[in-house]
Amino acid sequence: MQSSSSLVSILIPVYNREKYIKETVMSALSQTYTNVEVIIVDNASTDKTWLILQELMVTDSRIRLFRNETNIGPVNNWKRCIDEAKGVYGKILWSDDLISDDFVEKTLPFLEGTIDVGFVFTKTEIGVELTSEKMECYAIGSTGVYEQSYYIDGVLFSKNYPVSPGCAIFRLTDLKKNLLVNIPNKIGSDFSKHAIGNDLLIFLLTANRYKSFAFINESLAFFRVHKDSISVRSKKGKLPLHYSLASAYFVEKYRVDLINKLNTKIYMQLKRYSNCRGDGFNNISDFYRSNLDYQVDSKYFIFMLLNKLKEWFT
Repeated sequence: MQSSSSLVSILIPVYNREKYIKETVMSALSQTYTNVEVIIVDNASTDKTWLILQELMVTDSRIRLFRNETNIGPVNNWKRCIDEAKGVYGKILWSDDLISDDFVEKTLPFLEGTIDVGFVFTKTEIGVELTSEKMECYAIGSTGVYEQSYYIDGVLFSKNYPVSPGCAIFRLTDLKKNLLVNIPNKIGSDFSKHAIGNDLLIFLLTANRYKSFAFINESLAFFRVHKDSISVRSKKGKLPLHYSLASAYFVEKYRVDLINKLNTKIYMQLKRYSNCRGDGFNNISDFYRSNLDYQVDSKYFIFMLLNKLKEWFT
C-alpha cells in the first residue's frame, strides 16, 4: 500500500522496438504505486513502434506520448523524456527492459523524507527473456543505505555496480542536471550518438552530491539481451574504454585522489583492447583533457594482475 503521494515519472525513450515496447510499457503501468506518469518519446521509429504506442495511449490516461519529427539521437531523446516529465522522482526504463510491479513502491521510501540519499538501485536480472535462463547482478549486500563512496569506488573499480539507470530511481531534478548530452573529451568521441558513458555519469554526478545511496537486495528489474542491444552489437573494447573515458571526465573534475587508480585500470584496458587504437585510445593521456599525472597505482596494479591470474586458472 502506498503512503506517498509524490508523482513518479517513468521515462521510456524508444526507437524501433516493436517487438518489446508493449511489454515494457505494461510493466510501467502495472505499478502497485499508482501515482505515476509514463513519459514515452518515440525517436522517429521506422517500424510499428509508433502505431503500438498510439494504441496503448488510449487505454491509460497516465501515458503521455511524444514523437520527434526526425531522429535526434539516443541521448537527446533521453533528455526530451526528462524535460517532458512533471514528477518529483524519475525512473528511466529502457524500451526493451522491464521492472517488477512493485519497483516504485519498494524503492521510493528510501528517497522520501530524506535529503541524504541520492538514488536507489536494485538487484537485477539479465537474460534473453523472463522465461529463459537469467543471471543476477548488482547484489552488493543487504537491503539498506550505503555511503556514497561505496558506489563511486565500486562502479569505477568493480564489476558489480550498475552503470545503467534502468535499475534505479532518482529525483527528477538530479536527472535533469546530471544527464550530459555530450561529455567533453580529447579524442572527439560523440557521446550523444553512441550513448556509452552518459548513463554512468548520471550515477557518478548524483552520488557526488549526496552522502549516501540505497540498495534493495531484490531483483526488481530485468535487462534484456538481444542482437540490437548496445552491449551485443558493440565491438570488443568499445564499451569499457568509453566508460573509462567518461570516468576520467568525472575523476579529473571531482575526484583527483582517484586518478592514479583509474590510470591503472586504463593501462590494463589499453593492453587488452589494442584493437581500439584506431578510435583514439592509444595512451592514458588520451582519456584526460587537462590532467598530466599518468602514474599508475602499484598496489592496485598488483591486485588487478592477481585477479586476472585467478580468472585464468579457475
